[in-house]
Amino acid sequence: MLFWLGAAAFALTILISVSLHELGHMITGKRLGMKVTQYFVGFGPTIFSFKRGETEYGLKAIPLGGFCKIVGMTPQDDDVAPEDQPRAMWRFPVWKRTIVMSAGSITHFLLALAGAWVMAIFVGLPNIHLPQTSAEQRDAPAMVYVAKCVQLQKEATTTMASSDDCVPGQNGVLVSPAAAAGLQTGDLITKVGATAVSTYGELTDAIRASAAGATVFTYERNGQTATATVDLVSDERPPLDDPDGTVSTVSVAGVSWTTDEPVMVKSNPISAIAASGEYNWYLVKGSFKAMAKIPEKVPALWHSITGDERDPDTPISVIGASRLGGEAIEKGVPEVFWQIFISLNVFIGLFNLLPLLPLDGGHIAIAWYERVRSWLYLRLRRPDPGRVDYYKLMPLTYAVILIGGAFTLLTATADIINPITIFK
Repeated sequence: MLFWLGAAAFALTILISVSLHELGHMITGKRLGMKVTQYFVGFGPTIFSFKRGETEYGLKAIPLGGFCKIVGMTPQDDDVAPEDQPRAMWRFPVWKRTIVMSAGSITHFLLALAGAWVMAIFVGLPNIHLPQTSAEQRDAPAMVYVAKCVQLQKEATTTMASSDDCVPGQNGVLVSPAAAAGLQTGDLITKVGATAVSTYGELTDAIRASAAGATVFTYERNGQTATATVDLVSDERPPLDDPDGTVSTVSVAGVSWTTDEPVMVKSNPISAIAASGEYNWYLVKGSFKAMAKIPEKVPALWHSITGDERDPDTPISVIGASRLGGEAIEKGVPEVFWQIFISLNVFIGLFNLLPLLPLDGGHIAIAWYERVRSWLYLRLRRPDPGRVDYYKLMPLTYAVILIGGAFTLLTATADIINPITIFK
């Protein structure tokens, strides 16, 4: 029950976000003198509507977004009444059109900032300064997590579920050499045998290159330097940066990377302003990276539909995001719900600014293209070429719509057949 309530709540937050996106267009359009004739939440048949001034407001039956009708977005719009021609959007200065068309994305960014600010105060934001990738982890300080047990892969028939629930002597499981030597989670390793180490990558390389058997580890704990003799064991392991790569025989100590910094960091209302801005900028950079990887993720999405395991790094649809939101509520971790909401708003805001029709970014790009072209022609003492003919861009627009629709259908299908889950 909690899952479905959470999923419905997340879907509602998305609908509200999109409605506020359109509200941003409407408010800025009205304030700058443009005529807004309609503002509706949803699509399809009208459930109810009312008119205030020159704008009709209402709710439609299909809750999959909303729209705001501004008169004369392009010179080719043929439904502009003669008396409304002076207020047609395309006649306004480019800076005003830019403000109106970008207002939707700005609304998403403000929602993300507000959500992050609230989250920073009450539950904390993820500590983005911790290593997020294997490459970053290699460069992190050699501070270790000490497992209770390790499992020798060359002797195991099934994978040990957790190092904290181990039974030494069965299925290749033995007490962790590091734990047996007295090392503790949080210790900073500075030397393995005669090899000095300063990063976790150097530590792992030194351990793997050492001969199996007694090896002296030098470490720091609570500001004090000490040593421990670790009886390294030999086992088969794949390369650290390629878990699916060819295994080789190396030495193992039973340690992994860790830090004693909190995973979630709380802030007071003042420091939360900077923290929310920093977190959102981190999400902006991550969103650009995710968008760049979308084409290469299409095959993985298709294979997840046809039977392969779903790659957790593949894109998700509104259905997938709602499922994750429901899962977060069901498992009692509402902070994950809001992390997804914040991330989604950042991604939608950026995606909508891409210079492609019919996205807002496409209209902004055309407006500035017209302005720059007019400026150049004026300097060249040539007649102004006028406005861009949107009809000539229709094939490209339809191609974007077709590709976007197909991709949305693909992600939605994958989210139904083989959804991503954040809790195993």
